Amino acid sequence: MTTYVAAIDQGTTSSRVMVFDAALRVVSLAQREHRQICPEPGWVEHDPAEILRNVQDLAAQALREAGIEAAQLAAVGIANQRETAVLWDRSSGRALGNAIVWQDCRTESLVRDIVQRTGPQGWRERTGLPPANYFSACKLQWLLRRHPGATQAAARGELLFGTIDAWLAWNLTGGPEGGQHVCDVTNASRTNLFDIHRLQWDREICEALGVPMACLPRVVSTSQRIGSIRDGALAGAQLAALVGDQQAALIGQACFAPGQAKVTYGTGSFLLMHTGERAAPSASGLLTTVAYRLDEQAPCYALEGSIAVTGSLVRWLRDNLGLIATAAEIEDLARSVPDNGDVYFVPAFSGLFAPHWRPDARGVLVGLTHFAHRGHIARAALEATAFQVQEIVAAMQRDSGMKLRDIKVDGGMSANSLLMQFQADLLDTPVIRPVCGETTALGAACAAGLAVGVWSDTDELASHWQAQRRWEPAMPGAERERLLRRWQQAVQRALDWSQPQS
Repeated sequence: MTTYVAAIDQGTTSSRVMVFDAALRVVSLAQREHRQICPEPGWVEHDPAEILRNVQDLAAQALREAGIEAAQLAAVGIANQRETAVLWDRSSGRALGNAIVWQDCRTESLVRDIVQRTGPQGWRERTGLPPANYFSACKLQWLLRRHPGATQAAARGELLFGTIDAWLAWNLTGGPEGGQHVCDVTNASRTNLFDIHRLQWDREICEALGVPMACLPRVVSTSQRIGSIRDGALAGAQLAALVGDQQAALIGQACFAPGQAKVTYGTGSFLLMHTGERAAPSASGLLTTVAYRLDEQAPCYALEGSIAVTGSLVRWLRDNLGLIATAAEIEDLARSVPDNGDVYFVPAFSGLFAPHWRPDARGVLVGLTHFAHRGHIARAALEATAFQVQEIVAAMQRDSGMKLRDIKVDGGMSANSLLMQFQADLLDTPVIRPVCGETTALGAACAAGLAVGVWSDTDELASHWQAQRRWEPAMPGAERERLLRRWQQAVQRALDWSQPQS
């Protein structure tokens, strides 16, 4: 009998459900976008009820297309957008308003308050993270303050907090009727409330931020049996993995050894490097995070660099400016010019993330002359992604003391050959794209399958990984250095733009 594993990949702009077989081949895929709600400048929200409905509908569609029933699934895994925060009522299951998305920057005043009390590094020794809008802690703090009586209700256990993995797991395993209120170590490590060394919520930090620990989920391993799904098309299947999307991609790219790294080009872009069972501190603006934990084994850690805007910049050119009709058109438009014409686009729409961590930055387009036209803007937008990734790789190599031999890539923009070649040129490092580009869903499926014995260990999983294409660096060193100097000039012009908000 054929063995199947399903993965729910709940991302920033869409949700998808995929079914894989034991050879990690894609059997079916169903996908649907959800609304991006922006009620004020710098605010980004999602409707958690809409996300849950989409996941339920997509699960039914994926099973139909695979020609199987839930009873034929060995396990189900969930990968999710990580820092997005939801607060909901335990009895009714209704969320208290929309989820606050990881890109949102409404909490600047709360971050400033933490910095004033603790210094710019905050509780970084324990959490691996600096104070920033990006992480969930300040989002939860804002939600508790927004709704009268919420803090008291949370302290009584009447309100539940979670990232999207917790929201989906709770609803799928029963919701108000006994649902499992859990999140995994990778998602917990992105809240700034979690001690990544002791693998538990930090009471001192929670008390300092006014976060009642009674509302926090139970923390589980990335790969372990959690419980039976009780609702929807997946009812009866075993939920056996929860994992943040970028850590899922690290697993899906078979980066199981220290020193291996991957870049995911999505709404934002994320580079993770496996550092083994040691949580490596960063002196270069990177994050120290939990890479994964497989059942009762020791956790593995990673260094991470996060970029807020990459793929979403292409969507912005399409939806806000009408520069292109479809995202796929940007490569041809960028190829219509031989170079960027000295035009640079710094897409700091939500500030700059790693390695700068400048919430005051805002997007700038510089170097415009009468010579520049839409092709140069398209090329500058694509190159902005590669420049930002290069900054993170340079920081990562400084922190780790290693030069990466190659970089594995995935996500929507990895299909763009112009960008991938430019990325290899800027990094002076080979760039490798796998056969299966759905590495986030694949990683969730791998983690779930490991928990129930579909695969015996990570070596067996790695044996299934295959490269599809490889790009070798071809740019002269002098040209690379010139471009990087100009990019740094452009970044300086993006800083100190946003005014403090109360």
